[in-house]
Amino acid sequence: MSDMVSHAQEAKSPLSANPASPFDWQRLGFLYLRLALGASFLSGIADRFGLYTGRNVGYGNFAGFVEYTAKVNSFMPASTIPFLAWAATVLEFSFGLALVLGIWLRWAALGSSALLLLFAIAMAISFGIKSPLDYSVFSASAGALALAFHEFKRNR
Repeated sequence: MSDMVSHAQEAKSPLSANPASPFDWQRLGFLYLRLALGASFLSGIADRFGLYTGRNVGYGNFAGFVEYTAKVNSFMPASTIPFLAWAATVLEFSFGLALVLGIWLRWAALGSSALLLLFAIAMAISFGIKSPLDYSVFSASAGALALAFHEFKRNR
């Protein structure tokens, strides 16, 4: 009896992923999360390779990004900075593209979460905890982790 009641309540919920529902809000939410994360990564790549111009450019070119990488990783030896800049670039491009295209979602989301968490920790060490909180890096990492868990559960 209680099983029937819970099933009836699920069917009435406007946010349920009920096949009878004309619109799947949960699926839309995860699509939004996936595209927002992917677009953010790809926008950062475009910026560091000079594809943006105007007032709101962050790095402007790869040299500017390498300088920022050195600031974020101030606790690392200077000799590791070019590797870290290139590793971040390759990973951000790969994860961003995979998220936008919807391929290898479980692993792209999990990798994105780990990369963002490492970035947040490095920011906190170099600039203090306020910086990654102000830029929502922990939130983005948590969102990517939620997406990864969703994809692992969905593809059992």
